[in-house]
Amino acid sequence: MSELITAALVDLDLSAETKQDAARSLAERMVAEGRVTDLGGFLADVAAREAQMPTGLDGGIGIPHCRSEHVTAPTLAFGRSGPGIDFGAADGPADLVFLIAAPTGADDDHLTILSALARRLMDPQFTEALRAERDPGAAAALIRGEEAEASVRETAAAADGTPVDGPVPGNAAPSAEPFRIVAVTSCPTGIAHTYMAAESLAAAARAGGVVLDVETQGSAGFDRLDPALIAAADAVVWAHDVEVRDKARFDGKPIVDTGVKAGINRPAELIAEARQKAERGETTVLATGTAAHQDGGATTGGDHAHFGVRLRTYLMSGVSYMVPFVAAGGLLIALSFAIGGYEIAGAKSVADHFVWGEAASWAALLNQIGTAAFAFLVPVLAGYIAYGMADRPALVPGFVGGAIALTIDAGFLGGLVAGLLAGAVVMAIQRVKVHPTLRGIMPVLVIPLIASAVVGFLMFIVVGKPIASLQGALTDGLNGLSGSNAIILGIVLGLMMCFDMGGPLNKVAYAFAVGGLADPTPGSLKVMAAVMAAGMVPPLAMALATTVRGGLFSRTERENGRAAWVLGASFISEGAIPFAAADPLRVIPSVMAGGAVTGALSMAFGCTLRAPHGGIFVVPLIGNPFLYLLAIAAGTTVATLLVVLLKSMGRNAEAAAPATGTPKTPVAA
Repeated sequence: MSELITAALVDLDLSAETKQDAARSLAERMVAEGRVTDLGGFLADVAAREAQMPTGLDGGIGIPHCRSEHVTAPTLAFGRSGPGIDFGAADGPADLVFLIAAPTGADDDHLTILSALARRLMDPQFTEALRAERDPGAAAALIRGEEAEASVRETAAAADGTPVDGPVPGNAAPSAEPFRIVAVTSCPTGIAHTYMAAESLAAAARAGGVVLDVETQGSAGFDRLDPALIAAADAVVWAHDVEVRDKARFDGKPIVDTGVKAGINRPAELIAEARQKAERGETTVLATGTAAHQDGGATTGGDHAHFGVRLRTYLMSGVSYMVPFVAAGGLLIALSFAIGGYEIAGAKSVADHFVWGEAASWAALLNQIGTAAFAFLVPVLAGYIAYGMADRPALVPGFVGGAIALTIDAGFLGGLVAGLLAGAVVMAIQRVKVHPTLRGIMPVLVIPLIASAVVGFLMFIVVGKPIASLQGALTDGLNGLSGSNAIILGIVLGLMMCFDMGGPLNKVAYAFAVGGLADPTPGSLKVMAAVMAAGMVPPLAMALATTVRGGLFSRTERENGRAAWVLGASFISEGAIPFAAADPLRVIPSVMAGGAVTGALSMAFGCTLRAPHGGIFVVPLIGNPFLYLLAIAAGTTVATLLVVLLKSMGRNAEAAAPATGTPKTPVAA
């Protein structure tokens, strides 16, 4: 671990007042050491990860972390704050702050080392030693696990009687029939929370005399639990914020299903709950799947209290797998139109008619490759909605249902329904108890066969025609949008894109637009243009505001503002998250107003877009490009004026601090 942290990456007197300033202070040390190449871009990635879930942990620990293309090597920086910094933990501010940076392509060895650190943060002797250390070099050595680690482990061993060189799992010598639990932990980034939850559960198991085996589904890959361990387990604990992989392995077991932070903060309660479920004879049928739950919520797969959350998770699963097909296919088609014009869509097959030196042939080739990619949109959407509901056995009926949706002209809406039907049918089949000898062929033969037949029947005979009629009505409605109706739709889409900047509402609006590209019409192309234009407004507005009235923003925000120019131009709405997090009541309404203006103008101008992404870099492929840019500029200006006005009204006597070079605390919401 020697290359991950050095004395230069340790600040034992961290003076930051906010988590944004703390991340910036530690990130600047990484930049100075050549570990981070773009400070603004890296901090935007940190802020985006923080927006998914606060990284504060009980016990005074903050672990901001992310994967970023701006990181050259896995790196850790450590800061110690006297008064503490609010990272969102329930028990108060954090005085120990660990900024963990991993490259997007980090190798497993480095990520394993980072995960080992995350586990050790659950050791109170380790954290107390860090609080007492006065020398940065010694603190770095302690974190690296050098000499200081031995004394920490010996102290811990003396406290609980565990041999220093003994096994890590919480499996002390059991009684004749120990209670056995298997657990799975995971988080969106897979660097810190995944392994901290595993360590916390293991420690609680040790204390309770429980035999615990954990599968950490993290960034460094994962080793599957031995099927024999799962078979022998009395109960299962899932502490996860992303879908558990291959859930069917745990079918029929009592399952405690909760968020990863619950695994960190209250592991003993989860183990006790698992015992109670086992004693009551409760079992969980995994057909329903589970969503990522908030900390503190524990449900089983059959609990309907979070149905809305689960439904959104299923739909987003399908959309997330569909988007790469949309991006590749859409950009290829857009490029083909730029080279050969719109008439290229009617060209003969390039398999039979291709001339190497002819631009039209190349345009036709790009168009036909893109069209082939687009042919997968609805089947992939349906297949992975079903996969999100019932895992791999649902893929085949989901894809079949999606293909049928195309056959009967039910389009994107038909794909949504087919995916939900396929998942529901597979879930129902999985509830049926079968003889143990048949279990091996159920997921690969019986379930796909029966479910495909049922879904096919439902799509062809029962629901297909009504859905196709509804899809046709929606398509006609979009094509007929004009005047005030189109403007109202643009306003609504603009508000949704800018409300949470990459969150659920933003994703719903984007999914609506992308779905229209599966069967493009003039109306759906207008919707795509309006959605992308509105999504560019928040970061561009914050960039402009920090440029024209920098005194209203902290030094950290002004740095983020420079990065926001590129992020906004690239249609990365998350570039405005650091500003919204620091001052939500002024920033969010401002950018929503700007997004509404842009969405309305884009629809009013009749701008169209066939590419699902790209920002200003695909402007040459946009219908009415100059008016499109005008719509973006107008919305950006409105948002900038509003945020400057609102911040100016809220300024206090400290607003002049930036003029003297002293960083100013962000205006409070």
